[in-house]
Amino acid sequence: MTRTLAVVSLVLAALPARVGAEMRPLWEVGIGPVGLYLPDYRGSDQSRGYLYPFPYFAYRGEFFRVDREGIRGIFFESDRVELDVSLYGTPPVDSKDNTARQGMPDLDATIEVGPVLDIVLARDRKIDYNYRLRLRLPVRGVIATDLSSAQFIGWTFYPHLNLDVRPEFLGGRWNVGFNAGPLFASRKYHEYFYGVPAQFATPERPAFTASGGYSGATFLTSLSRRIGSFWVGAYARYDALQGAVFEDSPLVKRNSSFAAGLAIAWVFAESDRKVETPD
Repeated sequence: MTRTLAVVSLVLAALPARVGAEMRPLWEVGIGPVGLYLPDYRGSDQSRGYLYPFPYFAYRGEFFRVDREGIRGIFFESDRVELDVSLYGTPPVDSKDNTARQGMPDLDATIEVGPVLDIVLARDRKIDYNYRLRLRLPVRGVIATDLSSAQFIGWTFYPHLNLDVRPEFLGGRWNVGFNAGPLFASRKYHEYFYGVPAQFATPERPAFTASGGYSGATFLTSLSRRIGSFWVGAYARYDALQGAVFEDSPLVKRNSSFAAGLAIAWVFAESDRKVETPD
């Protein structure tokens, strides 16, 4: 359950919004597979492929929404500014399967939740726009859990630029997104992923205490499209860790990370009620 929630929120957050306002169902329900290729953690030299069932659900209410931005409660929304709450997550990692972490505790799935300030910087027109450039400022508290227990492991802050477009050379039917920005996190968050307590130190893995601050930069591109009763989406993400405050941790085996995903869902039910939405 925790792993599924983390995977669903990770996929939803990686995929672009539709950039033209239109009348769409208030809610939609679907199911399909999602394939992911993920590093065990940012900076790991080991990556894995995952295949999960993907429960597709969209809800486009006035104050509560489930869409590519995640699961959100809308606190304030205007023509240019939106303040909401969103959810994000990462899958767990079994340390016995990771060479650098062998003998250390497993990494539980994480769930991140917090406010996001969304500012529209540019768009070609107010309604039915073909591109939109936004500054997004999410601050999230992070909980690590295996369902039997949970612990608060700090905060993340990811200020980034987000560009959503519908390119003419793709017939205007594919929704393409780009975002890039630096990532910052608290000492406790970095310590959870990159700290090496003395009791787990070895000659090849010296003790390391992480600090808070710069956590590298993230670059992501994604695309999606609704084709009849099917929805398809894909993303690729690159993380550059040069200059990160934990770069000297013995658990950092690479100064970059790559992740990608592909999801397909059959939308088998939707509401009769339609609402105007840009997603």
